[in-house]
Amino acid sequence: MSRARIAVVGHVEHVTLGRADGVPQPGDIIHLRDPRFLPAGGGGLAFLQLCRSDAELLLFTAFGGDEAGRAVEAAVRAARPDAQIHAARRPVAHPRVVVYLDAHGRRTIVVTADPLQPAATDALPWSLLGTCDAVYFTGADPQSLREARAARRLVVTARRAAALRAAAVAPDVIIGSVSDPRENAPLSAYAPPPGALVLTDGPRPVRVMREGSVASIEPPPTPARVEGDYGAGDSFAAALTYFLAAGLAVEDACARAAPYGAAVLRAMDPRESQMAIVAE
Repeated sequence: MSRARIAVVGHVEHVTLGRADGVPQPGDIIHLRDPRFLPAGGGGLAFLQLCRSDAELLLFTAFGGDEAGRAVEAAVRAARPDAQIHAARRPVAHPRVVVYLDAHGRRTIVVTADPLQPAATDALPWSLLGTCDAVYFTGADPQSLREARAARRLVVTARRAAALRAAAVAPDVIIGSVSDPRENAPLSAYAPPPGALVLTDGPRPVRVMREGSVASIEPPPTPARVEGDYGAGDSFAAALTYFLAAGLAVEDACARAAPYGAAVLRAMDPRESQMAIVAE
């Protein structure tokens, strides 16, 4: 069987990740312990998870023109040397992000600018998306979302509801989180509706909603100690996209993908705990 061809469309941010004692209060000074750099954000973390698969991998993104942008590009290319990286160049500083984890592994994110996103007006080979078995879209440009719809399967993060409305396309799956008000809109909020709306809910069952039905997918056990939850949802979304590309039904793909999100909880740095995606 030939390898699946999967593309990620979206941002990769310059992230500094570390630990802190808790959420700061007014006047506090926060000490970030064990800091490290990683190319992350919604597109970056999904890409890193898919790097741990046998899929033929494409990334459509944008890089800033400064040191941070060059560091992100170098890290992305090193993560999977055989991946196709199609990047727009922006004459601006690449967004920097600080993520700190408290004693319970809960992440707080501080951003310095809106993420850099690729657009259909960028001179990138957008027609390649139509050759993909699946695309995971976390971009912001409606026309590039229309280009992504040419793939056999299209998965879109619920955070891109504005792009979905403007593009007026129906993804196979929209994926969000019950606990995030930016992502937990009901199925009726999307027009045209997706084939399925998938909502994660931490250690509780994943919900798969279709018109007229709701299925619950039991998650794997949560680790006794959560070291960090940064990237868990993005890793689940990437694995879900992989299994949809392999031809699984949404419910089966959710069941197969759930352990990949849970695995991230075992370490502060998601790169240390993301599992290799195994098709069988």
